[in-house]
Amino acid sequence: MRDISVKHNPPRAELEKLGVFSWPIWEKDVSDFPWTYGEREVCYLLEGEVTVTPQGGGPVTFGTGDLVSFPAGMSCFWQVTRAVRKHYRFG
Repeated sequence: MRDISVKHNPPRAELEKLGVFSWPIWEKDVSDFPWTYGEREVCYLLEGEVTVTPQGGGPVTFGTGDLVSFPAGMSCFWQVTRAVRKHYRFG
């Protein structure tokens, strides 16, 4: 299984090429919860900070301005430490 991929502050041109700003927005207050990815997700954080710990792996922290991808089939635990607002795309 692939790891979580984090790209810190990618260039706006790259985000526009991906169509990030037309993706839906998801928001979540400070909280902790388990999650399993049924398919790949790519997201771009507009606000917030999160630590995601994959089952059997080490924690990965990311936040505002980061482009993050999660592999299909990954089970993990989310810790939202600052309220999140993100664009996201599955598939």
